[in-house]
Amino acid sequence: MAAAATLGASEGLDFSLAGAEDYDDVMSMSEGIYQGSDYLPARYHAWLKEPNRLIFLARRQGKLIALESTFVVDDGKTVLVEGLRVAQSERGRGVAGVVQRFIDQYVRRHFPQVRVKRLTRGDDPGPEQLAKYRLLSQQAVLSLKGAAGCFEGLVADLQDKLTAAEGGPVPQPVALEGRNELGAVLLSPHTSQNLLQGGLIIQDWQPLEPLPSNLDVLAGRSLTCLVDRKVCPTGLSICTAPYPIPYGGGSLRLNIDLYGTDLPVAQRLLTSQLERVRGALRGLVILNIYMHPTLWEPMERFCQNSAGVGRFRPLWKQVALERDL
Repeated sequence: MAAAATLGASEGLDFSLAGAEDYDDVMSMSEGIYQGSDYLPARYHAWLKEPNRLIFLARRQGKLIALESTFVVDDGKTVLVEGLRVAQSERGRGVAGVVQRFIDQYVRRHFPQVRVKRLTRGDDPGPEQLAKYRLLSQQAVLSLKGAAGCFEGLVADLQDKLTAAEGGPVPQPVALEGRNELGAVLLSPHTSQNLLQGGLIIQDWQPLEPLPSNLDVLAGRSLTCLVDRKVCPTGLSICTAPYPIPYGGGSLRLNIDLYGTDLPVAQRLLTSQLERVRGALRGLVILNIYMHPTLWEPMERFCQNSAGVGRFRPLWKQVALERDL
C-alpha cells in the first residue's frame, strides 16, 4: 500500500502518513487515552510494517492533533478503521469527522475494490451512528487487574472450581498448532455457524471474515489458539501475547477472546489460557476477556477469587459495526 507521505489538506487540517519519526508526537498526543490501557505504544512500529495498513496523521499549523489507521482485509473488500484518537485540546470541535471523511475519500480513490468499512468500539453506539452503520455483534468484556504473582493463585483457584464442578478429571483443551490446524477450525462452516457472532473472527478488536487471506494475518501473530476439540468444537479461544501499556507507570495487558456460548467449555478455555501464559506475566497485569453477553455474569462469578486479582472496570462492551463505503 505505497503512497506519498504528504496526502493533502481538508477543512483546515494537513494529512500525511505516519513514520517511525512520528512516534514521540503520537505518544504525546495519546497521553491518558483508554485509562492508560493504550495498545498503540506497543503496536505502533509493527503497524508501520504491516502489509495493507496505513496510519494517517492530521496536523493543524504543524501540530499533530489526530490519528487513524486503516487496514485492508477480507480479500481486499473491507477496510478496518482502528486507533482513532484526537488531541485532548481539540476534542469536541469536529476533528474526528474531518479525519474520517478524508480517509474515506482516500480509500475510495486508492482502493476502489474496497466495498465495506468496519470498526469496533467500546461502548453502545447512539442512534445517529446506528442510522449509518449495521450492527454486527456485541461482546461483553470482563476486565481484571492484579499483580503477576496473584495470577498464580487465580489459576489455582479456577482449577479447583473446575475440578469441583466436573466431579473428576477436567477435560483439557487442545492447542491449534500451525496454519493448517488453525484453518481447519476457523474456516469451517461449523465454526462460522456455531461460534462466531455475526460470522466474524473478532480477535483483539479486529473483526475479520473467516477467509484464507485473514488466516494469514492471524498466523503471523504470537497467538495461542485453544479449542475443546479439533473436530466440531463447542468453544474456541484466542489469546494475545502480553504486551506493555502505560497504566500505572508501566503494566502488561492481556486479551483473551472466547467464542461460543457453552459456559463449562469457556471456563476450561479461560483457565487453560491463563495457565499457559502466567509464566510470561510481570508487574501489574490488566486482563480483558471478551465473550458472548450471556456468559458475562457466570464468568464474572467464576473469576472471583481471594488471590488478589480483582475487577479493573465495570461491565463494558465490544461492538462491531460496518457500513458500505
